Amino acid sequence: MNAQELRDKTPDQLRDELANLKKEAFNLRFQQATGQLENPARLRSVRRDAARVKTILNEQAAKAAE
Repeated sequence: MNAQELRDKTPDQLRDELANLKKEAFNLRFQQATGQLENPARLRSVRRDAARVKTILNEQAAKAAE
């Protein structure tokens, strides 16, 4: 997922995407704790994707506040 794809989405879609990423991160952390995590790199990419979504949401909010 890249930033340009995220900028094309509406704030509601971004919030939904963020909620999905948080759920996935939780599930991955749970798998890691139980020793069932197959791809440890996925945990990092999900965290970074969530950070990207938050950044875009904050950019859009700042732009709307001007």
